[in-house]
Amino acid sequence: MANPSRKWTRETWPIAAAMIQYPNVLADGSSVQDQSVEQWAETLADVVDAGFTELDPTDSWIRLADLPAARRDDFVKLTRDLGLSMPAISTSRRSVIDPEHGDEYLAYGHRVIDTAAAIGAGSVSFGFFGPLTDAQKKALWFWTVDGVKNPEDPAVWRQAVQRIRELGRHAEELGIELALEMYEDTYIGSADSAVRFVTDVGLPNVGINADLGNLVRLHRPVEHWQPMMAKVAPFAKYWHVKNYYRTEDETSGLVVTHPAPLEFGVINYRAAIRMALAHGFDSPFLCEHYGGDGLSVSAANRDYLRRILPRD
Repeated sequence: MANPSRKWTRETWPIAAAMIQYPNVLADGSSVQDQSVEQWAETLADVVDAGFTELDPTDSWIRLADLPAARRDDFVKLTRDLGLSMPAISTSRRSVIDPEHGDEYLAYGHRVIDTAAAIGAGSVSFGFFGPLTDAQKKALWFWTVDGVKNPEDPAVWRQAVQRIRELGRHAEELGIELALEMYEDTYIGSADSAVRFVTDVGLPNVGINADLGNLVRLHRPVEHWQPMMAKVAPFAKYWHVKNYYRTEDETSGLVVTHPAPLEFGVINYRAAIRMALAHGFDSPFLCEHYGGDGLSVSAANRDYLRRILPRD
């Protein structure tokens, strides 16, 4: 019997391609923002060829919210012509509490929400993670080097709560959900802190992007994925999914991680998704993968999700 509270089945569930493999600034110094429709089409052909029918126009690749309305409409028409829908928009490294650009990024966040409504996207992902440091940019895997940390300052926490609540109320008016991305050393950097934060925000459309991959990849002790997922499952919304191999040597303290296809890494996504579904999870997924042909691995991850999602 079909679940009447669930919008989608395994065949229809929106599973979007991330665009993290594609930079905003190209090798010749030009920006994706200024490309022609034909040039955008060349990039999106990869996504279509990988079998995706959903796209997240991740703003590390293109900032739809900063395009003139006519150019944005051209982009939307292109995606529709290619058979791609856009169920969500993810933002990256534009924290509303950034010490230099927080006000600018807050205004940008409002534009992203308006853009999501204009293109028919029902979800937006925000985070509190900052720009990569020079040391992170030099590392093979940037997460092996410590990055920008959110301050342990109650006043900044309160500011973060107030600003996300402001964005959340704007989104609520437009029927859009906000998902706050779990990321190390931020206010959403552990399950306990993430739950406390969204509870402080106190809006039903503001939840957690349970991107546990961002945490299990760290070369340091982290909470096991299963209790983390149990804590955040009641608050799960738009979900970035990726996985990692993780080896821990208890005698030396050595931790080594490496990107893994979704079904092979340390997180059991079959179990994690069932936890979220038990709490009524009904949001899109985004497939990400770092290293190698990340788009093709993401496509394999999409196929895995379709095998384990509910039949009806």
